[in-house]
Amino acid sequence: MSDCAGSRPAPQRVRVRHRLHPVVPIHYFGRSQGRRDRPVAHIGDKKRMSLLVRVNLALIVVFAVGATVTGFVCRTVLEANAEREIRTEAGLMMDSALAVRDYTAREIAPLLHAQMQSVFLPQSVPAYAATENFLRVHDTRRDYSYHEATLNPTNPRDRATDWEADIIERFRNDNAVHEIVGERDTPMGRSLFLARPISAQPECLVCHSTPEAAPATVIEKYGRNNGFGWQAGDVIGAQVVSVPIAAAETAASGAFRTFLIALSTVFAALLVVVNLVMYALVVRPVRRMARIAEQLSVGDMSAAEFPATGGAEIALLGRAFNRMRKSLDKALRILENGA
Repeated sequence: MSDCAGSRPAPQRVRVRHRLHPVVPIHYFGRSQGRRDRPVAHIGDKKRMSLLVRVNLALIVVFAVGATVTGFVCRTVLEANAEREIRTEAGLMMDSALAVRDYTAREIAPLLHAQMQSVFLPQSVPAYAATENFLRVHDTRRDYSYHEATLNPTNPRDRATDWEADIIERFRNDNAVHEIVGERDTPMGRSLFLARPISAQPECLVCHSTPEAAPATVIEKYGRNNGFGWQAGDVIGAQVVSVPIAAAETAASGAFRTFLIALSTVFAALLVVVNLVMYALVVRPVRRMARIAEQLSVGDMSAAEFPATGGAEIALLGRAFNRMRKSLDKALRILENGA
Protein backbone atom coordinates (compact mmCIF):
# COMPACT_ATOMS: atom_id res chain seq x y z
CA MET A 1 0.00 0.00 0.00
CA SER A 2 1.34 3.31 -1.03
CA ASP A 3 2.23 5.86 1.61
CA CYS A 4 0.06 8.40 -0.16
CA ALA A 5 -2.98 6.22 -0.32
CA GLY A 6 -5.87 7.64 1.67
CA SER A 7 -3.74 10.47 3.08
CA ARG A 8 -5.22 13.91 3.55
CA PRO A 9 -3.46 17.17 2.89
CA ALA A 10 -2.21 18.97 6.03
CA PRO A 11 -4.35 21.97 7.05
CA GLN A 12 -2.87 25.35 6.28
CA ARG A 13 -2.79 28.04 8.92
CA VAL A 14 -4.41 31.24 7.80
CA ARG A 15 -3.64 34.35 9.82
CA VAL A 16 -6.66 36.58 10.06
CA ARG A 17 -6.06 40.13 11.12
CA HIS A 18 -8.87 41.39 13.32
CA ARG A 19 -9.62 45.04 13.49
CA LEU A 20 -10.78 46.36 16.84
CA HIS A 21 -13.69 48.69 16.98
CA PRO A 22 -14.71 50.86 19.93
CA VAL A 23 -17.24 49.30 22.21
CA VAL A 24 -20.60 51.02 21.81
CA PRO A 25 -23.36 50.64 24.39
CA ILE A 26 -26.48 48.80 23.29
CA HIS A 27 -28.62 51.90 23.46
CA TYR A 28 -26.54 53.47 20.61
CA PHE A 29 -27.49 50.80 18.06
CA GLY A 30 -30.30 51.38 15.65
CA ARG A 31 -29.36 55.08 15.16
CA SER A 32 -28.78 56.84 11.91
CA GLN A 33 -25.17 57.42 10.95
CA GLY A 34 -25.46 61.15 11.42
CA ARG A 35 -26.49 60.92 15.08
CA ARG A 36 -24.21 58.20 16.51
CA ASP A 37 -22.16 60.71 18.47
CA ARG A 38 -25.13 61.86 20.48
CA PRO A 39 -25.93 59.90 23.65
CA VAL A 40 -29.37 58.57 24.30
CA ALA A 41 -30.97 59.61 27.56
CA HIS A 42 -32.50 56.85 29.58
CA ILE A 43 -36.26 56.90 29.80
CA GLY A 44 -36.31 57.56 33.54
CA ASP A 45 -33.59 60.26 33.59
CA LYS A 46 -36.01 63.14 33.16
CA LYS A 47 -38.14 61.87 36.00
CA ARG A 48 -35.26 61.60 38.46
CA MET A 49 -34.55 64.46 40.81
CA SER A 50 -31.10 65.98 40.75
CA LEU A 51 -28.80 65.76 43.73
CA LEU A 52 -29.23 69.45 44.57
CA VAL A 53 -33.01 69.13 44.54
CA ARG A 54 -32.88 66.15 46.87
CA VAL A 55 -30.50 67.89 49.24
CA ASN A 56 -32.67 71.01 49.25
CA LEU A 57 -35.83 69.01 49.90
CA ALA A 58 -34.10 67.18 52.77
CA LEU A 59 -32.90 70.47 54.26
CA ILE A 60 -36.36 72.03 53.91
CA VAL A 61 -38.00 69.06 55.65
CA VAL A 62 -35.42 69.17 58.45
CA PHE A 63 -35.88 72.92 58.80
CA ALA A 64 -39.68 72.62 58.85
CA VAL A 65 -39.59 69.98 61.59
CA GLY A 66 -36.90 71.81 63.54
CA ALA A 67 -38.64 75.17 63.20
CA THR A 68 -41.94 73.65 64.35
CA VAL A 69 -40.40 72.05 67.43
CA THR A 70 -38.19 75.05 68.21
CA GLY A 71 -41.07 77.47 67.64
CA PHE A 72 -43.34 75.52 69.97
CA VAL A 73 -40.69 75.42 72.70
CA CYS A 74 -39.83 79.08 72.20
CA ARG A 75 -43.48 80.11 72.27
CA THR A 76 -44.07 78.11 75.45
CA VAL A 77 -41.04 79.65 77.15
CA LEU A 78 -42.01 83.19 76.11
CA GLU A 79 -45.57 82.73 77.34
CA ALA A 80 -44.30 81.33 80.65
CA ASN A 81 -41.93 84.30 80.98
CA ALA A 82 -44.76 86.72 80.19
CA GLU A 83 -47.00 85.15 82.84
CA ARG A 84 -44.15 85.22 85.36
CA GLU A 85 -43.53 88.89 84.55
CA ILE A 86 -47.21 89.72 85.04
CA ARG A 87 -47.30 87.92 88.36
CA THR A 88 -44.16 89.73 89.44
CA GLU A 89 -45.81 93.08 88.66
CA ALA A 90 -48.94 92.09 90.55
CA GLY A 91 -46.87 90.96 93.54
CA LEU A 92 -44.91 94.21 93.49
CA MET A 93 -48.12 96.23 93.51
CA MET A 94 -49.47 94.17 96.40
CA ASP A 95 -46.28 94.60 98.41
CA SER A 96 -46.37 98.33 97.72
CA ALA A 97 -49.93 98.51 99.04
CA LEU A 98 -48.93 96.63 102.19
CA ALA A 99 -45.99 99.01 102.64
CA VAL A 100 -48.30 102.04 102.39
CA ARG A 101 -50.72 100.47 104.89
CA ASP A 102 -47.92 99.73 107.33
CA TYR A 103 -46.42 103.22 106.96
CA THR A 104 -49.79 104.84 107.55
CA ALA A 105 -50.50 102.74 110.64
CA ARG A 106 -47.07 103.36 112.15
CA GLU A 107 -46.27 106.94 111.12
CA ILE A 108 -49.39 108.83 110.05
CA ALA A 109 -52.12 107.59 112.41
CA PRO A 110 -50.25 108.57 115.62
CA LEU A 111 -49.71 112.07 114.28
CA LEU A 112 -53.43 112.54 113.59
CA HIS A 113 -54.67 110.98 116.83
CA ALA A 114 -55.32 114.35 118.56
CA GLN A 115 -57.23 115.76 115.60
CA MET A 116 -59.35 112.62 115.36
CA GLN A 117 -61.07 113.63 118.62
CA SER A 118 -62.89 116.46 116.86
CA VAL A 119 -63.07 115.33 113.23
CA PHE A 120 -62.60 112.03 111.49
CA LEU A 121 -59.61 112.04 109.11
CA PRO A 122 -59.68 109.09 106.66
CA GLN A 123 -55.99 109.71 105.92
CA SER A 124 -55.27 107.92 109.20
CA VAL A 125 -56.86 104.68 107.88
CA PRO A 126 -54.30 102.34 106.24
CA ALA A 127 -56.80 101.01 103.69
CA TYR A 128 -57.75 104.56 102.65
CA ALA A 129 -54.09 105.55 102.25
CA ALA A 130 -53.28 102.51 100.09
CA THR A 131 -56.33 103.07 97.90
CA GLU A 132 -55.63 106.77 97.40
CA ASN A 133 -52.01 106.02 96.57
CA PHE A 134 -52.96 103.64 93.76
CA LEU A 135 -55.72 105.90 92.48
CA ARG A 136 -52.95 108.32 91.54
CA VAL A 137 -51.13 105.51 89.74
CA HIS A 138 -54.39 104.62 88.01
CA ASP A 139 -54.59 108.15 86.57
CA THR A 140 -51.56 107.41 84.37
CA ARG A 141 -51.90 103.61 84.12
CA ARG A 142 -55.59 103.10 83.41
CA ASP A 143 -55.24 99.34 82.98
CA TYR A 144 -53.66 98.86 86.44
CA SER A 145 -55.92 98.85 89.49
CA TYR A 146 -55.95 98.20 93.22
CA HIS A 147 -59.08 97.71 95.29
CA GLU A 148 -59.60 96.81 98.93
CA ALA A 149 -62.94 95.11 98.36
CA THR A 150 -65.12 94.68 101.45
CA LEU A 151 -68.50 93.02 101.86
CA ASN A 152 -69.67 95.50 104.51
CA PRO A 153 -67.53 98.64 104.16
CA THR A 154 -67.82 101.95 105.92
CA ASN A 155 -66.94 103.84 102.75
CA PRO A 156 -69.30 102.82 99.91
CA ARG A 157 -66.54 102.98 97.29
CA ASP A 158 -64.89 99.98 98.99
CA ARG A 159 -67.90 97.71 98.44
CA ALA A 160 -66.97 94.49 96.61
CA THR A 161 -68.29 93.80 93.14
CA ASP A 162 -69.90 90.46 92.32
CA TRP A 163 -66.70 88.75 91.17
CA GLU A 164 -64.75 90.20 94.11
CA ALA A 165 -67.46 88.96 96.49
CA ASP A 166 -66.97 85.45 95.11
CA ILE A 167 -63.26 85.68 95.91
CA ILE A 168 -63.99 86.86 99.46
CA GLU A 169 -66.42 84.00 99.99
CA ARG A 170 -63.77 81.55 98.88
CA PHE A 171 -61.33 82.98 101.43
CA ARG A 172 -64.01 82.69 104.09
CA ASN A 173 -64.86 79.10 103.24
CA ASP A 174 -61.26 77.86 103.04
CA ASN A 175 -58.81 79.20 105.60
CA ALA A 176 -55.95 77.37 103.86
CA VAL A 177 -56.22 79.64 100.82
CA HIS A 178 -54.05 82.71 101.28
CA GLU A 179 -53.77 83.89 97.68
CA ILE A 180 -55.86 83.58 94.52
CA VAL A 181 -54.57 84.30 91.01
CA GLY A 182 -56.79 84.35 87.94
CA GLU A 183 -57.69 86.09 84.70
CA ARG A 184 -60.76 88.04 83.66
CA ASP A 185 -61.97 90.25 80.84
CA THR A 186 -62.17 94.00 81.44
CA PRO A 187 -63.10 96.98 79.24
CA MET A 188 -59.33 97.54 78.85
CA GLY A 189 -58.68 93.94 77.79
CA ARG A 190 -57.75 90.71 79.54
CA SER A 191 -56.30 91.19 82.99
CA LEU A 192 -54.59 89.05 85.62
CA PHE A 193 -55.71 89.59 89.18
CA LEU A 194 -53.98 88.75 92.45
CA ALA A 195 -56.11 88.63 95.61
CA ARG A 196 -55.21 88.21 99.28
CA PRO A 197 -57.64 88.11 102.24
CA ILE A 198 -58.20 90.99 104.67
CA SER A 199 -58.97 89.88 108.20
CA ALA A 200 -60.44 92.08 110.93
CA GLN A 201 -57.81 92.95 113.52
CA PRO A 202 -58.63 93.86 117.15
CA GLU A 203 -57.75 97.54 116.51
CA CYS A 204 -60.33 97.58 113.67
CA LEU A 205 -63.16 96.87 116.10
CA VAL A 206 -62.80 100.34 117.65
CA CYS A 207 -64.69 101.72 114.66
CA HIS A 208 -66.39 98.62 113.22
CA SER A 209 -67.86 96.59 116.09
CA THR A 210 -71.17 98.37 116.76
CA PRO A 211 -72.47 101.88 116.02
CA GLU A 212 -72.65 102.58 119.75
CA ALA A 213 -68.96 101.78 120.24
CA ALA A 214 -67.79 103.68 117.19
CA PRO A 215 -66.39 107.23 117.56
CA ALA A 216 -68.92 109.97 117.02
CA THR A 217 -66.78 111.46 114.25
CA VAL A 218 -67.08 108.21 112.27
CA ILE A 219 -70.86 108.12 112.71
CA GLU A 220 -71.05 111.75 111.67
CA LYS A 221 -69.09 111.14 108.44
CA TYR A 222 -70.40 107.71 107.32
CA GLY A 223 -73.62 107.10 109.27
CA ARG A 224 -74.77 104.12 111.32
CA ASN A 225 -75.82 101.71 108.55
CA ASN A 226 -72.55 100.45 107.06
CA GLY A 227 -69.26 99.04 108.26
CA PHE A 228 -70.34 97.51 111.56
CA GLY A 229 -70.68 94.00 112.95
CA TRP A 230 -67.10 92.92 112.25
CA GLN A 231 -65.60 90.12 114.36
CA ALA A 232 -61.91 89.79 115.15
CA GLY A 233 -60.23 87.25 112.88
CA ASP A 234 -63.06 87.15 110.33
CA VAL A 235 -62.29 87.65 106.63
CA ILE A 236 -64.11 90.88 105.85
CA GLY A 237 -62.62 91.62 102.41
CA ALA A 238 -59.77 91.12 99.98
CA GLN A 239 -56.95 93.13 98.50
CA VAL A 240 -57.28 92.79 94.72
CA VAL A 241 -54.59 93.88 92.27
CA SER A 242 -55.28 93.81 88.51
CA VAL A 243 -52.47 93.88 85.92
CA PRO A 244 -53.01 93.95 82.13
CA ILE A 245 -51.97 90.90 80.13
CA ALA A 246 -51.96 92.52 76.69
CA ALA A 247 -48.65 94.36 77.13
CA ALA A 248 -46.73 91.25 78.17
CA GLU A 249 -48.37 89.13 75.45
CA THR A 250 -47.54 91.75 72.83
CA ALA A 251 -43.92 91.77 73.93
CA ALA A 252 -43.81 87.95 73.84
CA SER A 253 -45.36 87.88 70.36
CA GLY A 254 -42.85 90.46 69.13
CA ALA A 255 -39.95 88.43 70.51
CA PHE A 256 -41.37 85.28 68.90
CA ARG A 257 -41.67 86.97 65.49
CA THR A 258 -38.12 88.27 65.76
CA PHE A 259 -36.90 84.78 66.59
CA LEU A 260 -38.73 83.26 63.59
CA ILE A 261 -37.37 85.92 61.22
CA ALA A 262 -33.83 85.37 62.50
CA LEU A 263 -34.21 81.59 62.23
CA SER A 264 -35.56 81.83 58.66
CA THR A 265 -32.76 84.19 57.65
CA VAL A 266 -30.11 81.85 59.01
CA PHE A 267 -31.72 78.89 57.23
CA ALA A 268 -31.92 80.78 53.91
CA ALA A 269 -28.24 81.75 54.19
CA LEU A 270 -27.33 78.16 55.08
CA LEU A 271 -29.32 76.85 52.11
CA VAL A 272 -27.48 79.17 49.72
CA VAL A 273 -24.08 78.20 51.13
CA VAL A 274 -24.88 74.48 50.94
CA ASN A 275 -26.04 74.80 47.34
CA LEU A 276 -22.91 76.69 46.32
CA VAL A 277 -20.62 74.22 48.04
CA MET A 278 -22.48 71.20 46.65
CA TYR A 279 -22.39 72.61 43.13
CA ALA A 280 -18.69 73.50 43.28
CA LEU A 281 -17.45 70.31 44.98
CA VAL A 282 -19.86 67.66 43.72
CA VAL A 283 -22.33 68.58 40.97
CA ARG A 284 -19.99 70.37 38.54
CA PRO A 285 -17.17 67.76 38.70
CA VAL A 286 -19.68 64.91 38.34
CA ARG A 287 -21.31 66.55 35.32
CA ARG A 288 -17.88 66.96 33.67
CA MET A 289 -17.13 63.31 34.35
CA ALA A 290 -20.47 62.33 32.82
CA ARG A 291 -19.74 64.30 29.63
CA ILE A 292 -16.28 62.76 29.28
CA ALA A 293 -17.68 59.28 29.90
CA GLU A 294 -20.30 59.84 27.18
CA GLN A 295 -17.56 60.83 24.72
CA LEU A 296 -15.52 57.76 25.53
CA SER A 297 -18.54 55.49 25.25
CA VAL A 298 -18.95 56.41 21.56
CA GLY A 299 -15.26 55.85 20.80
CA ASP A 300 -14.04 59.43 21.04
CA MET A 301 -10.66 58.80 22.62
CA SER A 302 -9.70 62.46 22.25
CA ALA A 303 -11.86 63.38 25.20
CA ALA A 304 -10.18 65.28 28.02
CA GLU A 305 -9.05 63.57 31.16
CA PHE A 306 -11.48 63.11 34.02
CA PRO A 307 -11.25 66.09 36.41
CA ALA A 308 -9.49 65.47 39.69
CA THR A 309 -11.00 68.52 41.38
CA GLY A 310 -13.83 69.07 43.83
CA GLY A 311 -14.16 67.28 47.12
CA ALA A 312 -11.62 64.70 48.24
CA GLU A 313 -13.86 61.77 47.28
CA ILE A 314 -14.72 63.27 43.86
CA ALA A 315 -11.05 63.95 43.15
CA LEU A 316 -10.20 60.39 44.15
CA LEU A 317 -12.89 59.10 41.78
CA GLY A 318 -11.54 61.24 38.92
CA ARG A 319 -8.01 59.91 39.41
CA ALA A 320 -9.33 56.35 39.50
CA PHE A 321 -11.21 56.91 36.22
CA ASN A 322 -8.06 58.33 34.61
CA ARG A 323 -6.03 55.28 35.69
CA MET A 324 -8.75 53.01 34.35
CA ARG A 325 -8.78 54.89 31.05
CA LYS A 326 -5.01 54.61 30.67
CA SER A 327 -5.18 50.90 31.43
CA LEU A 328 -7.88 50.43 28.78
CA ASP A 329 -5.83 52.40 26.24
CA LYS A 330 -2.80 50.21 26.89
CA ALA A 331 -4.89 47.05 26.64
CA LEU A 332 -6.38 48.15 23.32
CA ARG A 333 -2.95 48.99 21.90
CA ILE A 334 -1.59 45.62 22.99
CA LEU A 335 -4.49 43.83 21.35
CA GLU A 336 -4.07 45.80 18.11
CA ASN A 337 -0.31 45.21 17.99
CA GLY A 338 -0.70 41.55 18.83
CA ALA A 339 -3.26 41.09 16.12
